[in-house]
Amino acid sequence: MPLERRLSRDAYLQNEIVILKQLCLTPSRMFQPGRYKVSELPDEAFTMGLVERAPIPSEENPDDAE
Repeated sequence: MPLERRLSRDAYLQNEIVILKQLCLTPSRMFQPGRYKVSELPDEAFTMGLVERAPIPSEENPDDAE
């Protein structure tokens, strides 16, 4: 029997920035793919697996590479 992975917004901090990978439709709103705070997205986006963590920007500045 395969293991079921339950996805939830509880895996994220409320003020964390995440990436919505594809369009998410709810009865009241349409969410376009892009970056959102966890608190801005509906629970459905998390339970359907449409959300992933945004990469943490590195502290290195690529413009300074010499």
